[in-house]
Amino acid sequence: MSKKKRGPRTNTMRLLDALHVPYEVLTFSADIHSGTGVADAVGLDPSTVYKTLVVRRPQGKPLLVMVAGDETVDLGALAASVGEKKLSMAAHREAESLTGLQVGGISALALLNKGFDVCIDRAAQHLERVTVSAGQRGINLCLSMADLFRVTGARWVDATRGDPAAGEPPPS
Repeated sequence: MSKKKRGPRTNTMRLLDALHVPYEVLTFSADIHSGTGVADAVGLDPSTVYKTLVVRRPQGKPLLVMVAGDETVDLGALAASVGEKKLSMAAHREAESLTGLQVGGISALALLNKGFDVCIDRAAQHLERVTVSAGQRGINLCLSMADLFRVTGARWVDATRGDPAAGEPPPS
């Protein structure tokens, strides 16, 4: 893990700087594309490293759904939470085409004002800090959950099975 104060700045960092939002920069190999891989590389619990997934709706712009690196989206629960009948995951290539960012570097912070609805799994409500992509593979940012929620204009959703904050295990 490398913590940087100076060096290359991403648009996401510039945005947070302009908003006076404190954050920590974590760098790792750009060959890592998964939330659990990032967590391992930087020595964090995967439940605090959030990945941003692109979820297609039947009509309209896809959703950007943020879930813990060790979780999988439950499309049924997510659909019910956002008032849709059916949702589907965008394939890697499609996610990159829709966002203009590489898988492993997709970031809600990098896609503000691009028309995406941002959703964060309700399980994150108990987290004080969270780590998310800076919009480029190999760079993540650690910031407060409150700041992430506010800056992205996100809404809380039920995106995974169970509620880790309440100690509920996923169904078997």
